[in-house]
Amino acid sequence: MSTPSSIATPVEHVDAANGVTYAYKRFGTGAGVPVVFLQHFRGNIDNWDPRLVDAIAGRKDVILFDNAGVGGSSGTTPTTVEEMGDDAIAFILALGLEQVDLFGFSLGGFVAQDIAITQPELVRKLILAGTGPKGAPAMERWSDDVVQAVVQDQTGPEGIMYVFYAPTESSQTIGGAALGRIYGWQDGRDADVSLAAKDAQYQAVLNWGVRDWNAVARLADIHQPTLVLQGDNDIMIPTKASHTLAGLIPDARIRIFPDASHGSIFQYADEAAAETLAFLGD
Repeated sequence: MSTPSSIATPVEHVDAANGVTYAYKRFGTGAGVPVVFLQHFRGNIDNWDPRLVDAIAGRKDVILFDNAGVGGSSGTTPTTVEEMGDDAIAFILALGLEQVDLFGFSLGGFVAQDIAITQPELVRKLILAGTGPKGAPAMERWSDDVVQAVVQDQTGPEGIMYVFYAPTESSQTIGGAALGRIYGWQDGRDADVSLAAKDAQYQAVLNWGVRDWNAVARLADIHQPTLVLQGDNDIMIPTKASHTLAGLIPDARIRIFPDASHGSIFQYADEAAAETLAFLGD
């Protein structure tokens, strides 16, 4: 049997009840509850590290998709996480799925939390990577250096390396290899995230970060088993915010990767995949 491959899997499309046509890839063993991946800021289907998602697809059914207005999907990207959650739910229901596991990375982790709270019957287990809670301290805004690196209209590999990987030789070297896996192929790649979608996503990030203690308290309403993955020095979503997630979600555990920043799940792709598979079970 060939190894499931995110790169080799062709993009499919599905029409949802909200009028959006979603671009997605579905691959893997087809076993058990599917794992739906929710992508980071300015990311599309092909911005996942194949080493991570292919390893998970070796034992699970993996679904990567572009939310509304992103990459190859139609529609308009909303300016709130809650609306992004509604759009993601519409996609999941359009595939005819009754229950999923969610793997949310960064902005995708915001969306995953919202879905787990608003549609608890839809979500079996939750993986939250490089992400933090709505309204909590340290979530108000990204620092100026992070904004300069990844929010400006024109960005490049240097900005990604600065934010996603720690300023050490070891992290930068491994991070460079991860970027090679993600961007080292071009044929048939998904459409880039438009500037309009980027701007809407950034506004959603800012809205999510407005101080709101009632929103923080809602973490206690996430009853799904939850795995939190994070680097020990994330400069985009402060590591302490991930500790807040793990501390307030009733059934949560946390794994901190050393010498790592925002892209810890790519820097430690093998370990992150193994942690995820052990957590999800059969």
